[in-house]
Amino acid sequence: MAPPSAPTRPDRLITPVLLAGSLILLVSFAVRASFGVFQIPIAEDFGWPRAEFSLAIAIQNLAWGFGQPVFGALAERMSDRKAIVLGAVLYASGLVMSAFAVTPLGHQLLEIIVGFGIAGTGFGVILAVVGRASSDRHRAMALAVATAAGSAGQVFGAPVAEWLLGYWHWSSVFIAFAGAVLLSLAVLPAMRAPEPAGRAELHETMGAILGRALRDPSYAMIFAGFFSCGYQLAFITAHFPALVTEASAAIAPQGLLAQLGITDTARLGAVSISLIGLFNIAGTLGAGWAGSRYSRKYLLSAIYTGRTLAAAIFILLPITPASVLVFSAVMGTLWLATVPLTAGLVAHLFGLRYMGTLYGLVFFSHQLGSFMGVWLGGKLYDATGDYTAVWWLGVGVGAFSALIHLPVRERRAPAAA
Repeated sequence: MAPPSAPTRPDRLITPVLLAGSLILLVSFAVRASFGVFQIPIAEDFGWPRAEFSLAIAIQNLAWGFGQPVFGALAERMSDRKAIVLGAVLYASGLVMSAFAVTPLGHQLLEIIVGFGIAGTGFGVILAVVGRASSDRHRAMALAVATAAGSAGQVFGAPVAEWLLGYWHWSSVFIAFAGAVLLSLAVLPAMRAPEPAGRAELHETMGAILGRALRDPSYAMIFAGFFSCGYQLAFITAHFPALVTEASAAIAPQGLLAQLGITDTARLGAVSISLIGLFNIAGTLGAGWAGSRYSRKYLLSAIYTGRTLAAAIFILLPITPASVLVFSAVMGTLWLATVPLTAGLVAHLFGLRYMGTLYGLVFFSHQLGSFMGVWLGGKLYDATGDYTAVWWLGVGVGAFSALIHLPVRERRAPAAA
């Protein structure tokens, strides 16, 4: 039983925990979403092939995946706030040290620290706190609001990085972003949530519930299906600005985009990431609303089908400023809509007490996909001179995820006696 001083769960959507968690996610993902903008400046500064910094971002994503269940378990063993502070300190330290790294290996090793920092300030820890602080009636929407906050960070992150690069060296931008991550901790006192566990959950150990999840075919299918989400999202975040810069048709000098200040394809690439984030706010909120009313597994299958079709159509057509904007809007609507649905499905099947750890393990699959998407993006680009091959691989894994969610069981398995 929770101590008398423990906070209770108000039956309303907007709570201090939701607001604080959303702000931390916004800052964390604003910084993370900007790394693709640094691809060309860093490669040109040091004369590196594209694969070198791509590997650094890929390692960051893999470390994030390894770190997510670790931070989920730390939050459940000690406290959520201590885990978030540790994550923010690692995040900022990795960024500052990366600002002074001058070798590919230096960047690649330091991105391990950055990746663990993102794990401590990202979805695994924050969504678990938000989920515990929310009433049953508002949980799906609260998870969607927090996820949408990460998308709001993406709206600002890449354009702010592009704008700052017009005035500062990329290393100075890294240091400024490290300061922003640490400043986000100012809202941490509001991150207090109860432990809403049923009577059976209170008596079930972490080992028992992990064993139950790992023996459940539905958990395995959710794990496998989340791989393509990571592949597609990380590849696009890390490489789409460069793809647009190099492959898109030129922007008409007298056109609407030029009048809005988007005068070259480099700026269009940064704006495309922002546009994805902007449309994802609506898409994620819509997924949260739908997730409380309809089958989550069918919603996830539909989202992956939509992504697969959008990616296939985009690469088959000529790449123009108009097609970039349309693709960004469509992909943005489907971008992180999988996160509240996947997190909600895990919580529904196995309860809230160890949601951080269980979702963290599923998220590890997401980050394995992220590693492959970012690393293969750079590797195959250097081998072939374009992104076509790695793009079609993304289409294939998207179709796989659309199919593998269909047999998932949505009925909650009973806890061990």
